[in-house]
Amino acid sequence: MTKEYDSSLDTLNHISDVRFFMQGVTGELLNRMSNHDKSKLQSPEKEYFDKYTPILKELKYGSQEYKDSLASLKPALDHHYANNSHHPEYYENGIDGMDLIDLLEMMCDWKAATARTKDGDIQRSLEINKSRFTISNQLYNVLKNTVDRYLQHKVPD
Repeated sequence: MTKEYDSSLDTLNHISDVRFFMQGVTGELLNRMSNHDKSKLQSPEKEYFDKYTPILKELKYGSQEYKDSLASLKPALDHHYANNSHHPEYYENGIDGMDLIDLLEMMCDWKAATARTKDGDIQRSLEINKSRFTISNQLYNVLKNTVDRYLQHKVPD
């Protein structure tokens, strides 16, 4: 009589493999978390952000005034986008060039940015950026689900 197959060892090996890959992803997330937007602390970005951040805080995201102020930040933003892959502008093909880690950092960035603008709202930002970056309906739904499940809390004071 032959012994029946026991899948436990194969399943445990699979779990171990998944943990290995998730550790790599987690390591990259920790790296991004530690280094997010550090280019804003150095020239040529810092001088511009010192000047325009207080102005942007008083404006509603997506308004014409907001867009006009961003035009004044263009030299800093060009440098920032060229050095930070969590921005669609980093890639020649925008959002389509991003990976899941870029997207997750981008969503956390967008959520944090809502605290820095007048009447900031992550849902409204997501809707504006859907059009701005030509985000497909399917990806929009994934991003919205991520916001709904993980990014609804406020940053503690």
